[in-house]
Amino acid sequence: MAVFFALLSLCAKALVILLVAAFLCYCLYIKYIHMKYDHIPGPPRESFFLGHAATFLSAMKNDEVVHDKFLEWTETYGPVYRINALHYVSVCVFCPEATKEILMSPKYPKDKMVYKRLFYLFGKRFLGNGLVTAQDHELWYKQRRIMDPAFSTLYLRGLMGTFNERADKLMDKLGEIVDNNVQAKMLHLLNCVTMDVIAKVAFGVDLDLLNKSSPFPKAVETCLKGMVFYIRDFFFEFNPKNRGYVNEVKAAARLLRTTGAQWIQKRKLAMQNGEDVPKDILTMIIKTAAAEENMTEEDEEFMLDNFVTFFIAGQETTANQLAFCVMELGRHPEILKKAKKEVDDVIGMKPDISYDDLGKLVYLSQVLKETLRLYPTAPGTSRDITEDIVIAGIRIPGGVTSIFSSYVTGRMEKFFKDPLTFDPDRFHPDAPKPYYCYYPFALGPRSCLGQNFAQMEAKVVMAKLLQRFDFTLVPGETFDILDTGTLRPKSGVVCTVKHRNYTN
Repeated sequence: MAVFFALLSLCAKALVILLVAAFLCYCLYIKYIHMKYDHIPGPPRESFFLGHAATFLSAMKNDEVVHDKFLEWTETYGPVYRINALHYVSVCVFCPEATKEILMSPKYPKDKMVYKRLFYLFGKRFLGNGLVTAQDHELWYKQRRIMDPAFSTLYLRGLMGTFNERADKLMDKLGEIVDNNVQAKMLHLLNCVTMDVIAKVAFGVDLDLLNKSSPFPKAVETCLKGMVFYIRDFFFEFNPKNRGYVNEVKAAARLLRTTGAQWIQKRKLAMQNGEDVPKDILTMIIKTAAAEENMTEEDEEFMLDNFVTFFIAGQETTANQLAFCVMELGRHPEILKKAKKEVDDVIGMKPDISYDDLGKLVYLSQVLKETLRLYPTAPGTSRDITEDIVIAGIRIPGGVTSIFSSYVTGRMEKFFKDPLTFDPDRFHPDAPKPYYCYYPFALGPRSCLGQNFAQMEAKVVMAKLLQRFDFTLVPGETFDILDTGTLRPKSGVVCTVKHRNYTN
């Protein structure tokens, strides 16, 4: 027995020595990383280990926008600077030439650290290897090829009927709000209509969220907020105080994936039985995938990954853009008046908006683009720099992540005069085009596949709103931004709404 305890003691001492040695080695490695990259300008680290992580955690706890900190540092340290967290180094890049070089080229893969953490959300498969997160170029390209037909111009033109129908449901709901003399919570209403559009257009499901309750809006919101904690706070899930919230996030992710699997399987079965099925995005994806050689079980999971990706990205960001647009039009009556006049000239009293009408709504397009300049609802992206590169005269050794933010460049005086002023004329057809400093849908081969879909939907909803209603922001409405990974109006954009009076 004594020998046993002696051996146990020796093992314990050996383990302590190994742990101490490992810790010292890790400290030396962090020091080596600092020495390798500290020639790059950047704010002082708050600690040896955590680097600048505490700044971001503080911003999250105080409901601040992390990208405002990036903007502040850009003004202090220039368009290229370094930030640290543990042994990770990221280089923030806000110069157009490097933005073009890196985002437009497939040789710079998506950031391994961030996008791997989106594969699982607190251990539950979330976005997996879908279009947004796939890092391997061949894997991504295969998925993109499967998805492309569902977003062709010809197919999108055929969606105008659904866009009109769902927008009309929103107009009906606003009519009820006017009749009941209550305030309209525009962000909530717009979230309902954009999720209705996605469910109907993409998956042939009629949720009717404006009139029925559903767990989906809450599940999406929970997943997005959980995603921010999971990415920005490495230790969040290990804090016992957060266990209940982590389980809530996992349950929300499970709900989305389980629902997606059911909808996909139901559609596949209907197609196999020769039943008439909607010619929607889901049917096109399944048909195209069936023609793909060597489809595997993992490919089936990719379809589910893309269901979750599209369900979230195609709904949340468009709703937020529309809410910010309403907010800014409410702040600027002269711009609102001009947008209404264009809608009156192009649409008049027509009940339905045609695809050709969208091209004539030039000023409304400018308003929506300016909204995304100030409030890019998906504000940032990142890429891995695997080889040495020189950016703005600064040598960047390979092995770092490059961070890009359309929020930052969109608010830089260098690129946009009086950047905090909402001015749709910046995007007038004859105005100079921004040079790689405006990219709310990212750039290059990995840019957002659904951007045309989203902007068509946004234009239909806004045109009908301007055609039928007058709205004003309630007194005391705030214009703060809530950073939940995507950006949304913190106040919810509460408005007083009235039917338009065409007799004046």
